Amino acid sequence: MHYQTLAPFPPGFLWGASTSAYQVEGAWNEDGKGPSVIDRAQFAPELSDFTVTSDHYHRFAGDIALFAELGLKTYRFSIAWSRLYPDGDGELNPQGVAFYQRLIDEIRRHGIEPLVTLYHFDLPWALQLQGGWSNPRTIAAFERFARTAFELFGDRVNFWLTINEQNMMILKGDVIGTLPPGTPDPQKTLYQQNHHMMLAQARAMIACHELLPSAKIGPAPNISCVYPASSRPEDVIAANNYSSIRNWLYLDLACHGRYNALAWRFMAEKGYLPSITAQDLDLLAQGRPDFIAFNYYASTTVAADAPRENAAAQRAREIEDQQLPGMDSAVYIGADNPHLEHNQFGWYIDPVGLRVTCREIYERYHLPLIVTENGLGAFDKLTAGNKIHDDDRIRYLSDHIRQLQLAITDGVALFGYCPWSAIDLVSTHQGISKRYGFVYVNRDEHDLKDLARHRKKSFFWYQRLIKANGQRLETDIEY
Repeated sequence: MHYQTLAPFPPGFLWGASTSAYQVEGAWNEDGKGPSVIDRAQFAPELSDFTVTSDHYHRFAGDIALFAELGLKTYRFSIAWSRLYPDGDGELNPQGVAFYQRLIDEIRRHGIEPLVTLYHFDLPWALQLQGGWSNPRTIAAFERFARTAFELFGDRVNFWLTINEQNMMILKGDVIGTLPPGTPDPQKTLYQQNHHMMLAQARAMIACHELLPSAKIGPAPNISCVYPASSRPEDVIAANNYSSIRNWLYLDLACHGRYNALAWRFMAEKGYLPSITAQDLDLLAQGRPDFIAFNYYASTTVAADAPRENAAAQRAREIEDQQLPGMDSAVYIGADNPHLEHNQFGWYIDPVGLRVTCREIYERYHLPLIVTENGLGAFDKLTAGNKIHDDDRIRYLSDHIRQLQLAITDGVALFGYCPWSAIDLVSTHQGISKRYGFVYVNRDEHDLKDLARHRKKSFFWYQRLIKANGQRLETDIEY
């Protein structure tokens, strides 16, 4: 649909940016913090580990001042579960509590709205040793952690996210590292874990509404529109299959408290059905989100059974790229989309897909939306005068924000946009070299250098855009 006039971004729109605890804080074993599954994971030796990352733990006051200068209306960050509860479900760590008290106070002092993610991939290692999300006891541990966060910080936090990219932890458990190598019957295990996470999420949403009646809470999956590779009916069916398995399984459970019918049939056909009780279904029905947060990087394209050239190379990309669908030839196969370009890391770039995704989510659930991740990873270079000319990132963000304005004009109730990431941090699979931030952190994979912060060109572009409430989308900016 083409419009003569576009609707503006609404007053009070939450322009923000995002990080996660394990990728930005560092201080992995300081002040009583326990290890997480990230701290115990094995990564390629040429890449940075997560022990120091951006050292936000020690430098947060300066970082928050930069975010205020940037003009952020909200800052999305996560609480490290094992910083509050080193053993996941034992004694509360007062030093961890004190850190997040200081962090939230600093955010509020600068007039920024905290947007807090409870769980962003970093399960406490002590819980993993007891079975992790395969163990139903983790459900109660998560509820206790969530209630503690609500009680400690709820007087200053109005917006909460439950679990980041739960669907990626299930669909790409081998890539994200949430499934230990050698797990027997891994797919069935993952779908049982998914069920337990859904129960934990429902308990957290119920607890939030009980303890913080004025606060709002929602899930934060990675949602992507799915294109059929052609107009062939079988390809359309494949796209419909994958949409249910990738997207609607997770949001139907979160928003409606019931399993998506097609995803259920998929799990039954494959032997992946989780064990479920009547009490589970009652609990799921009680959990209700106030909004939907979602991460979007690119669309995906699938076919039914068309042969693919260079299958080995395609499979290599699927292993590296969590945005790609993988292959299950009885249900769908991943297909190339010749209409889209790729970034330096092989990910598709599809701004229009963000508009499509907004439409699909809103039409299906009729809940307010906020984008909690969207961004361009790149090999940013520090040049003379401490300048970082990230023009590709500016173009990427401008193109996606333009599509968000079109989605709002379409009638989508969108109340915020938090690109990834506020500051450079360590990427889960590609180290510090894959940079997303508006602020450059001066370090490389193994040399911490001085960890100095430098404003990128995109910093000043986003600053101008926020001041104009999204009306300054042109990409030229003096730097």
